[in-house]
Amino acid sequence: MTAQPATPIVEIEEVAPTSPDAEYCLSRYYEEISERFEGGFDPARSVTPSLDEFAPPSGTFVIVRLNGKLVGCGGFKAMPPDAAYLKRMWVAREARGHGLGKRLLKALEDRARDLGHRKMRLETHRSLGEAQHLYRSHGYDEVAQFGEATYAHH
Repeated sequence: MTAQPATPIVEIEEVAPTSPDAEYCLSRYYEEISERFEGGFDPARSVTPSLDEFAPPSGTFVIVRLNGKLVGCGGFKAMPPDAAYLKRMWVAREARGHGLGKRLLKALEDRARDLGHRKMRLETHRSLGEAQHLYRSHGYDEVAQFGEATYAHH
């Protein structure tokens, strides 16, 4: 008899944006995008250099574990009058292909809806084709630039 492969265990948990788990995920996220962005990435030049606004009651920050290992994160803050501004969504390279990006996006959308946000806004860099594909495949439309983000092309 052949053993069946174990079903991956996925956990998505809301945490403080300053928690050690969030800081670990963000450090990996910053490392990856620094490698991928032409000219690197400097969080201090970002529209959201701090995640303080991602704390409840108007925002959230979540982490993703795959079989107990931290492999993803994302969050949003309020963007008046009725939108949530999605930032720092990331899934580790070694965890891609399990649908975690879709699950993470849905969890963030559900949480935003629970908090009364009626729209989700986001920006992404031109080098992040897989992110662009994910958002478009989930009904996100490209709009005119709505902020002054250094790294936003879409």
